[in-house]
Parts: sequence; C-alpha cells; structure tokens
Amino acid sequence: MNEEKLNTDQKALQINLDKAKYGTFAEIGAGQEVARWFFRVGGAAGTVAKTISAYDMTVSDAIYGTADRYVSRQRLQAMLTHEFNLVIERLDKPRGDKTAFFAFANTVATRSFTRQDEGHGWMGIRFQGAPRQRPSEIIVHVRLLDAEAVREQEALSIVGVNLIHAAFYQSTSPVNLIRSLMDGLSRDRIEVDMLRFSGPSFAGVDNRLMSLQLVEQGLSDAALFTADGESVIPSEMLYKKAVLVERGSFRPLTNPMLDMLDRSHEQFIQDKALAGETPVTLLEMTLKQLQVSDVIDHGDFLDRVDTLRAMNRPVLISNFRRYHRLVQYLSRHTNKSIGLPLGLMRLRDVLDEKNYTDLGGGLMESLGQLFRNGVKLYIYPWLSRETGKINTLETFQPAPQISHLYAHLVMNGFIEQIKNFNPDYLAVSSSGVIEKLQAGDASWEKQVPAPIVDVIKAKKLFGCK
Repeated sequence: MNEEKLNTDQKALQINLDKAKYGTFAEIGAGQEVARWFFRVGGAAGTVAKTISAYDMTVSDAIYGTADRYVSRQRLQAMLTHEFNLVIERLDKPRGDKTAFFAFANTVATRSFTRQDEGHGWMGIRFQGAPRQRPSEIIVHVRLLDAEAVREQEALSIVGVNLIHAAFYQSTSPVNLIRSLMDGLSRDRIEVDMLRFSGPSFAGVDNRLMSLQLVEQGLSDAALFTADGESVIPSEMLYKKAVLVERGSFRPLTNPMLDMLDRSHEQFIQDKALAGETPVTLLEMTLKQLQVSDVIDHGDFLDRVDTLRAMNRPVLISNFRRYHRLVQYLSRHTNKSIGLPLGLMRLRDVLDEKNYTDLGGGLMESLGQLFRNGVKLYIYPWLSRETGKINTLETFQPAPQISHLYAHLVMNGFIEQIKNFNPDYLAVSSSGVIEKLQAGDASWEKQVPAPIVDVIKAKKLFGCK
C-alpha cells in the first residue's frame, strides 16, 4: 500500500496486519472512538491487547489517580504511564523479544446537552521503536471545531488513527509525521495547537522547531512554548491572566525593543483592571517576520529563539498578520486585559485603511475587534533620521479622515504613550546591529541586552565575527 495515499481504513488495517505492533487503547470522556477503527477494518486481534473506556470520573480516578482536570495533559500522561507499564509487565516475557509494544490514550470533551463550547482534547502514544527499546512518546492537543458532537467524535477518531500510524511508520521524518496528522481532515474541522516528541525515536528533534511546523504547515494559527522550549497550550499559560505581548522579528532583540517592553509593562501593571496582578509577558514572531528572502530559515529561527531564551520569555509563533486576529486568539483563553506595545510607525500601519480592504467593515471592523475586552496599545516613540526629532502620540498625524477616530482612541485610553523611555536607544535598529556584528564592529554589543550579546558571541549567531 502507498502510504502517501492511505485513507483511515487502510492505515488501521496496515497496523492490524503488522505483527510487530501490539498494545492498549485507553479512551475516557468523549474520546471513545479511535479503537473502533481497528475493530471495524478487521484483523484487530493482531494489534489490540486491550481497550478500556473509563467514562465515569470515579472509576477513572481509581485507575489513574486524581487530577485537577480530567481533560488535561496531567491525566493523559497518567494514562499513558499506567497502560504502557501494564502492557510491559504482562506481555514482555512471553513476546517482548519480537514485539514493539505501545499504549495509546486520549481524554476529550466534545459538545453535549450540558456543554455547548467547542470540543478539545489530549491524545498521545507511548511506543517502542523496536522490541525492548526504551519507549518514545508523542502527545498532541486538538481543538474540535465541528458544530455537532457526532462530527467532533468522527474527526477525533481520524486524527487518532493518523497519530498512531505516523508514530509507527513516519518517526524518522517528524515534518512528514506532522503533515500526516491532518489526512482525511481539514482546518475547518480540527486544529492541532500543541505537539511534543520525546524518546529515542526522536533523538535530536527540537520541539521548538516542531511548534513552528504546526503553524507553517497550517495545522494551527499559533503555537506557544516556554522560555525552556516546552510546548504548551495557551490555556496552560494564559487562562484568566492579563497578557502583555510584544511582536517583533527579534533578529536580535535590541535595547529599544526591551525598553519598549519594560516601560509598557510598568504602565500596564498600573492599570486598575489588573488589580495588582502580574501579567504574562509574551514575545511574538509571525511567519512573515521569520522569513528571510521570502523563505523561513529554520536554523535562523532557532538562533532567534536561543537569544530570547536568555531573556527568560515565552515565545508565541503565529500567522496573525493583523493585531486584531492576535487579540481574538488571546481572548479565547483569557477574559483579562491585554496590552500590546508597538512602535509609532507600526501604529500608522494599524490605522491605515488600505490594509483592510478585504474586510467587509474595513478599518472600523478591525478596530472594533482589536479594542475589545480592555485591550490597550502602548506606543513607543520614533526618531526621524531626517530631522533628528523624536515623534510621539502628540506629534503623530493620522490620515485626515480618521483624525477624529484617532483622537477618540487616545482620549479614552485605548492608545497610550510609553513614558520614561530612553531616548538614546531610538537610533538603534536590528538591521544596523546585524550589519555591525557581521562586519566585526564591536559597537553593536552596546545596542543589545548583555545576556543576548553573550549568546550571540558564544554561538556566533547571525554571522557574528
């Protein structure tokens, strides 16, 4: 069979006919669909050691231990550990020399009579790449976007079979593995917004790069990982938290970019809506900003992330060209305030009607979505190299036709000037820093935060001499 064209039935059958693969299926909550494929296509006795569906919460707790939430990474990991250990304990001695064992698990919530929110869930597989090999693991988080529970369950079952098949037959090519997760599905039905590889089958795989692949291949609009490179779903980090997000190319992060972030943070925490809460601070890179000569250089991406790690900041990768789409994404996961620091020249782009000709409501539609739920823009000044003057909100001149709208936004606090900025930083640019470090001009080191300077010099990043 041609793996490039296998449908879900064919994938399940191929696994059933592979005598070297044998394991357990554990599905709780609404996720009781994946094992069904393997029974339906025939030959399941060659693959399925056991299926278990602990639908009742008390029963689930008795088997896997208690968890803060039933549909969570914590519960999934407990399921994988428990079921895989049981398979090894019971079957390794009689057939472990010729069998690669696995445990597949999921925990999912779909729409129901009492729950009308979109479905979501965790699924994963722990498997041996070869008999008695130390296990490897793939875990994913999915959003189920169909309007009916039965359609959500169908989509879940398909992506589950895709995941198991990919683990067995595409582990040597994680990029192709990720692409295959959507076989038989479309983005209007399902989104894979988090993925993590571990174990000997994925030695050398960088999960930060895999997070980028989710967005680059269109499985998700955004992917989030911690400063340590740990992939997370947005709700794990952002749920009921105020959020401050700075967008940039970060090639590299320069002193004015850090100044903009720090000064906006000082003002953001003074907002009465935060009530003293410390916001989550994210650094966002869009796919467009990752492009070098219209191509995404994966090595260059990792170089940028390595420098940001020195600043101990989480990183968001997105395809959100417009800020209002970023706000929509964040608002799915928090109802708290959102702060967006940006430069004065970028504010001009935000308020430019020509950038919204594809929206039915044009600029007004974009701004209506942008400034909802307590969103505020913090504007960093701009130095004119022609005049040598510093431009701020007070000197900014919007297009005449939106001047009253602009005045309304400023007067009502939707747009706020960043105060206490360092004017000495305004002449610094990322492109200028790159030119200097590639030319061997050490003056660039004074234009970049010291921790990032150390990383760039130690690893010779961005062509540093």
